[in-house]
Amino acid sequence: MSDLTRLTHELIESTHEENTSKIPDPVRDFIERITFAAPEEILSAVHEVLAEDWMAMPVWARNLAYRLVCLQRPDDAELLREAAADLFSFGPDWDDMAEELQDRATQLGS
Repeated sequence: MSDLTRLTHELIESTHEENTSKIPDPVRDFIERITFAAPEEILSAVHEVLAEDWMAMPVWARNLAYRLVCLQRPDDAELLREAAADLFSFGPDWDDMAEELQDRATQLGS
């Protein structure tokens, strides 16, 4: 069983157990909204929130936001560099991924 499969099972179990904390409504609403948001909408929200308080947005939410935008704009070198810089800010767990984004941006040459 992969790590992601195990975590998925844990997620399912955590939302069905009695007397446990469910996913908070704001977290669920954020995930549902960002999943299908346009890249411009995601970037606008991220930039606005980070300008207000750079540390306020949870790292998992930042990673998800940048990941979704990068998947929608795989050839945007500037975006890849921005996402890499954000990942480097919270490493070293994501340094390898940040380096891959930088490498892709360099290959794009923009």
